[in-house]
Amino acid sequence: MTPPPESGPRTVAARLTGARPEEAGLVLLSALYFFFILSAYYVIRPIREEMAVAGGVENIPWLFTGTLVGMLLVHPIFAAVVSRWTRRRFVTVTYRFFMLNLLIYFALLSLVPEGVASVWVGRTFFVWISVFNLFVVSVFWSFMTDIFRERQSRRLFGLIGVGGTVGGIVGSSITAFLVGFLSPATLLLFSVVLLEGAVLCLKALDARCAGGTAPGSRLEEAERVIGGSALEGIRRVLASPYLLGIGAFMLLFTIGSTFLYNIQADIISRTFATATERTSVFARIDLSVNVLTLCTQLFLTGRLLKWFGVRLTIGILPVISILGFLALGVAPVFAVFVVFQVLRRAGNFALAVPTREVLYTVLPRRDKYKAKNFNDLFVYRAGDQIGVWSFAGLGALGLGSSALALTMVPLAGLWLAVALWLGKKQSVLAGSGTPRPHAADAG
Repeated sequence: MTPPPESGPRTVAARLTGARPEEAGLVLLSALYFFFILSAYYVIRPIREEMAVAGGVENIPWLFTGTLVGMLLVHPIFAAVVSRWTRRRFVTVTYRFFMLNLLIYFALLSLVPEGVASVWVGRTFFVWISVFNLFVVSVFWSFMTDIFRERQSRRLFGLIGVGGTVGGIVGSSITAFLVGFLSPATLLLFSVVLLEGAVLCLKALDARCAGGTAPGSRLEEAERVIGGSALEGIRRVLASPYLLGIGAFMLLFTIGSTFLYNIQADIISRTFATATERTSVFARIDLSVNVLTLCTQLFLTGRLLKWFGVRLTIGILPVISILGFLALGVAPVFAVFVVFQVLRRAGNFALAVPTREVLYTVLPRRDKYKAKNFNDLFVYRAGDQIGVWSFAGLGALGLGSSALALTMVPLAGLWLAVALWLGKKQSVLAGSGTPRPHAADAG
């Protein structure tokens, strides 16, 4: 006699989330890890945005240039560390380094009086956060692509992203509701504590994988040094059309984001007069983005990847961008900007990011840490440079926000073409078994 189908809370949860019972612990730890990372960032993100406006909108291109220089300095150091240490050690050291930096900025922001000196502290803080943000998130996703197999990633990365979204909601809420009561310097201490929580989750995940209790885990991978040289990631990107394609995807996304960021600075500075108002608006936009992202991740991300695959899912954000830049070109006002910004950022976090990370699951470990880190940091910020100086140059020619938005429409069309090619190539690599999917996800 055939037994009746299994039922109960575990079965319902598996159907809703796509996670299998044996994966629950690993997914929860991963989501909690991402929660701590993004909540730490979103506490300080609105502070960065206000410092950018306070330092002068005209100086934003130079801040992005400083960020690119910072990336050039940091990437080879990180790649060298990756070559010599186990993943647990180099990721832990990375986060502890950023925690020390936050304590230094806490002291500077507390002690430096208002004036020229404080403006320069704010500018360096802007550059530092721009490096910090990409770095800690890139390291997180490198770790995820290392412990999950390709088919697992398509089922679970959107679900893991929920942890980051909730973290973003908590982090932006902390700043939105406490900025009137606590100083920006004091808010940095929240990020320090949250980053320590991320370190604890990392250690628990690594121990679980090394212990062989996680699906697809391998003791030798957890404890093996990746090896290679400090510049290996750059060489591997330049030698691979697939990795170059991912770099192009990042570059085109960032150019569009930078144009939108500069349009944001212009619209916000014209609409709101005080620093407190601007900081609150930035925090509330972040909150809206994260709420929409959460709903999408819970109910759509996994299903879209299942129904449409990587190729079509990764093309959704470029389509949103084409339509959004067209709308902003027609009506460059605060309401249109907010709708487009919220949809674009939510689409990035809920759909583009987890789908983009799936692209790396079919690659060797060195590419997951070194080549990925180069694309996530240097290529991403190179896009910032192209975008911010192009924006400044076109603005100097007399183009207003409307015309500047319209210049992004054909670029978004090119971005869509690159996304569709990447999705097709990923499907080919996944089908070839490079690397071989874990048995738990076969069939």
